[in-house]
Amino acid sequence: MEGLWVTIYVSAISVVLSFIIGSVLGIIRYMKIKYVSMIVGFIIDIIRNLPLLLIIFFMYFGLPSTFGIRLNTVGAAIVALTIFESAMLAEIIRSGIQSIDVGQMEAARSNGLTYLQALWHVILPQAFRNMVPPIVSQFVSLVKDSSLATIILLPELMYHSQIIYGQNTNYMIPMFIAMAALYFIICFLLSQLSKHLAKQLN
Repeated sequence: MEGLWVTIYVSAISVVLSFIIGSVLGIIRYMKIKYVSMIVGFIIDIIRNLPLLLIIFFMYFGLPSTFGIRLNTVGAAIVALTIFESAMLAEIIRSGIQSIDVGQMEAARSNGLTYLQALWHVILPQAFRNMVPPIVSQFVSLVKDSSLATIILLPELMYHSQIIYGQNTNYMIPMFIAMAALYFIICFLLSQLSKHLAKQLN
C-alpha cells in the first residue's frame, strides 16, 4: 500500500504538470509562431521518439554528472514522466485544435474577438470535447509507465512488490495479481472519469 500511494502521488503530480505544459506547447505549435513553433515542434519530436526509460535514467544519473543537478528518485521520476507526457499531450492538443473547422476562428474574428480571445472562448472549448478520450488514455499510460521508475529504485507499487516476493518466492503470483488489480482499479477509474466528462461536454 505504501508503494500504491507513491504511484498515485507521482502520477497525480505528473498528470497536472504535463497537462499544463503540454497544453501550452500544443497551443504554441498550433499558432505557428515564427521560429518558436518550429523549435518547439523539433524538441517535441525528439522527446516523443525517445524511450521513457532513457529519460528516467538521464534525469537520475545524467543530470548530476552533466549539470551537477541531483534529484531524488521521486523528483527524477516526476520530471521524466512530465517531460515525456508533455510531449505526447502537446500533439494530442494540437491535433484536437486543428480538428475544429477553420470557419469557427474566422466567424469569431469577424465578431470582433482577437485571435487569442477566439482561441480561448471559441476554439478550445470545442476542441476539448474531442481531446478528452485521448488525453485520459495518455494519463492511463502515464500511471502504468510510472512502474518503469522502479529501475531507479522509486519506492512505488512495483518496487515494493519486488521486495515482498524477493523475500519469499511463494508470494510472487499473489503479488502479480495484487499489482494487476491495483493498476486496473486506478486505470478503470480514469476511464470512467473520461466517459463521464465526455457525456457532460456533449
